[in-house]
Amino acid sequence: MNVELAVGLAGFVGLTGGLVTGLAIRWTELAQGRAQPPQPPVVALPPGVSSVLNVLPSSAVVLDTDDKVLRASSAARAFGMVSGDRLMVDEILALARRVRRDGEIREAEVQVGVADSRWFAVRVAPLGSGGLVLVLAEDLTEMRRVESIRRDFSANVSHELKTPVGALLLLAETVQDAAEDQVAVRRFAGRMQLEAARLSSLVQDLITLSYVQGEEPLAQEEPVAVADLVADAVDRATLTAQAREIHLGVAVTPDLYVRGDEELLVMALKNLVDNAIAYSPERTKVAISTRVVDDEERPYAEISVTDQGIGIPEPELERIFERFYRVDPARSRQTGGTGLGLAIVKHVATKHGGEVIVWSKEGSGSTFTLRLPLREHPRSLDQSVREDNP
Repeated sequence: MNVELAVGLAGFVGLTGGLVTGLAIRWTELAQGRAQPPQPPVVALPPGVSSVLNVLPSSAVVLDTDDKVLRASSAARAFGMVSGDRLMVDEILALARRVRRDGEIREAEVQVGVADSRWFAVRVAPLGSGGLVLVLAEDLTEMRRVESIRRDFSANVSHELKTPVGALLLLAETVQDAAEDQVAVRRFAGRMQLEAARLSSLVQDLITLSYVQGEEPLAQEEPVAVADLVADAVDRATLTAQAREIHLGVAVTPDLYVRGDEELLVMALKNLVDNAIAYSPERTKVAISTRVVDDEERPYAEISVTDQGIGIPEPELERIFERFYRVDPARSRQTGGTGLGLAIVKHVATKHGGEVIVWSKEGSGSTFTLRLPLREHPRSLDQSVREDNP
């Protein structure tokens, strides 16, 4: 074999090997392409949608054609509607599928969660023409709570007014039938006066509660001496205490001043003293004391009312400031309470930038503390003004 033939054969073998290798690589690529299905195109949000969703007050979720979450607001995730890329509320997901199918906008009220459930007004609509769906959810929980409170309040007011009004009607009929019996007339007239006083007290408490619950500022705001508040409240409760032989002990720190409506503050403190008297055994003691507490932000004046009464069960402590709530309804009827006294105390304290604190133990009595922001002595304020403006 000559050299030229050998070189030609070697070239032919090399060319054949290259072709075979190229065909093998191409066949492998085609096989891999057939093994992997084509990926669906990525669906993007229409231009400007993200910017709009960022400023919406409602919880917002955008679903793609496979029900995966493309976009979800932080509120939607915080409320548990979305986890990862999945919508977790089956009822909302069913609405979204129906909207995607027929393009009709749908609305519903949906409950989310079990233990700490919340209610949402949900509106689901198609977003563009690519199968995207927009879910908007507005939190209705607070509105439902307020509506429930309003219904309960109306029912309680109706019930509380019905009792004295019914009693007055019955007593009026009895007096009319016993017109010739002067002794009976006087007895029933006394009962009518008692029921009328209870009705008047209830109406006045309702008016006061409506005022202190409002957001409008106090009609009167001036420096008020804590000693004067205590003296006025004790003076108004003295006759009731004497009738039950309960001693009112007073220990007041001098020169303490708060700022606010003196009449409201006296009413709140008197409510606490009246409660202490009503729920204490006869021939016991109710103590009213004051002190200064230095808080991290500002000093406070504390007015505490301590009794030796029956105490309050621990499970009831969180509810005693609710309107018309009574730990012992039968005893409240005997004492003539309206069920609004502690609610008024709470809202008066809040309106003055303070709070009311309670400690109680069954069989060991209770202590209610009215905490109010401490103000400087008026004379100190006047002196500082004169120094600044010689």
